Amino acid sequence: MAERAWLMRVWRNSRLPSLMLALLLAGCSTLPYSGARFHPGYYEVHPGETLYSIAWRFDLNYRELARWNGISAPYTIYPGQRLRMNPPPGARYAVSSRQVESVPVREPKIQVSTGSSGGAAAQKHPTHASRPSSSKVPQHSVSHWVWPAKGTLTKRFSSGSGGSRGIDIGGKLGEPVRAAAAGQVVYSGSGLPSYGKLLIIQHNERYLTAYAHNEKLLVHEGEMVRQGQEIATMGRSGTNIHRPMLHFEIRRDGEPVDPLRYLPRR
Repeated sequence: MAERAWLMRVWRNSRLPSLMLALLLAGCSTLPYSGARFHPGYYEVHPGETLYSIAWRFDLNYRELARWNGISAPYTIYPGQRLRMNPPPGARYAVSSRQVESVPVREPKIQVSTGSSGGAAAQKHPTHASRPSSSKVPQHSVSHWVWPAKGTLTKRFSSGSGGSRGIDIGGKLGEPVRAAAAGQVVYSGSGLPSYGKLLIIQHNERYLTAYAHNEKLLVHEGEMVRQGQEIATMGRSGTNIHRPMLHFEIRRDGEPVDPLRYLPRR
């Protein structure tokens, strides 16, 4: 629709708030997706970012984001590359609605995805040049999860607007942070200021975990980690973090889920 196209051009060339744009477009058609931190239009990749970290930041499924942009595994992206942040015309956002399982899920038997070469390029150097991700991940399944850190549970998961997407575990500066399950590191850095020094691990096609506010990151992008392996040390990095803690998230098909439904009872 011409009106919709005009509004999109206005937004891209101005500072029109995303919420206002959404209200204007509502009269034209239904927006394909409007998650809490989602912004319509395109996103320019910055140095150090990965497809996983961008999808995480905007509450998107990394596989959907890759599909919208014609990027295949191992999902290599480049600084300056422009990513479409919503489905192409006629496509639909395929991730299921945010629903919490009615019973604890403690043994997800999902096979790890096997990637293949591919990717869209805007510049010569990928954003994760320190240690590129492998295009093949050993086949294994997650039989159980372990707690990523010792300490006191200080904040629980909340699916409400503005709620916590994970749990917070308070502890001491420098205490070990461990992988909740075996997998591959797909992000290691501090490009998301509110998370501080952050690690994201891909466990299989459906599950990702994040470990935020660390003092030191001990593993690199592309590295395979074992369940229980020390991957970082607890810190207080990030926005408005005043005491040592670990913020831990589990995402299933791109959706935040309650980690306490997966972790064993203490």
